[in-house]
Amino acid sequence: MPSKSFGLVNFHIFVSMKFTAKQIAEILEGTVEGNSEAQVSKLAKIEEGATGSLTFLANPKYKQYVYTTQATIIIVDNDFVLENEITTTLIRVEDARNAFSKLLEYYNMIKLNKTGIEQPSFIDTSVTYGENIYVGAFTYIANGVKIGDNVKIFPNVYIGENVSIGDHVVLFAGAKIYSDCVIGNRCVVHSGATIGADGFGFAPNEKGEYKKVPQIGNVILEEDVDVGAGTTIDRATLGSTIIRKGVKLDNQIQIAHNVEIGEHTAIAAQAGVAGSTKIGKHCLIGGQVGLAGHLIIGDHVKIQAQSGIGRNIKDGSVIQGSPAFGYTDWNKSYVHFRNLPKIVDRINALEKNNK
Repeated sequence: MPSKSFGLVNFHIFVSMKFTAKQIAEILEGTVEGNSEAQVSKLAKIEEGATGSLTFLANPKYKQYVYTTQATIIIVDNDFVLENEITTTLIRVEDARNAFSKLLEYYNMIKLNKTGIEQPSFIDTSVTYGENIYVGAFTYIANGVKIGDNVKIFPNVYIGENVSIGDHVVLFAGAKIYSDCVIGNRCVVHSGATIGADGFGFAPNEKGEYKKVPQIGNVILEEDVDVGAGTTIDRATLGSTIIRKGVKLDNQIQIAHNVEIGEHTAIAAQAGVAGSTKIGKHCLIGGQVGLAGHLIIGDHVKIQAQSGIGRNIKDGSVIQGSPAFGYTDWNKSYVHFRNLPKIVDRINALEKNNK
């Protein structure tokens, strides 16, 4: 498998070779302070750094480890001031955290840079796919599927009929994509996630029995969407359940049929969104939040963890509680909630004295 090249350094070195402080500084557009030929072959946390490792300092709380770590190279901010002598080589950059993240991204790209089709796997003869794809063993790809370039499909993935998958998509082991769904460019779907299962549609008859309502829509993930492990996104009854570009979904989230989530919204684990609710752009929704169906949640809304939402929410609101209300009001009220036993005792004492 050929390794990819990023700028001045072939990043296959992250996997099997050593690289120097000078090479790393060139990639990060930083400057070396110390031995420019110092070599590293692994990454580490600063408090656990060993000889031959590369680490970084972003949080001032960890600055004492600069003087004690055994790491060979440390990435630091340009304005970091040394207070004692060190033997470690520094690479100074504008933002150490972002620089280290860039290295991790490159490393991950190499780690995931598999190509080829493993056997046993099933790919229908009608399937079309682009260049540099990887299909892991025991994968099933049904008829009419279209797959773009540089797609990585790990073992035991199921892709149903007429699914469309864009470029640079990663489907991790055990992901399930039901028929007719659309996966946009650069999406990531983690293990155990299910895209396009039937929405929860049942209608009671005169006997109180439930009759299934066919769910004939689909799910659309626009570009740059991340779907966490075990998350489920139901297909629409009619039309589409739509996850707009840049949305980030944590693990074990339930998105019901005909939901729409706006661009660059992030939702934490174990949240649930009931059918036909529309969530705006750039919202932040905490873990275990529950949203009732047919609601409209505005843009830039922040919902604290474990809140229960049963009404529409205006743009820019910050709310908490179950049922949720204004975040500031909730905090003020919480003081009184905690003091209720004392307040009750005082009231009882006053009533007793007035008798």
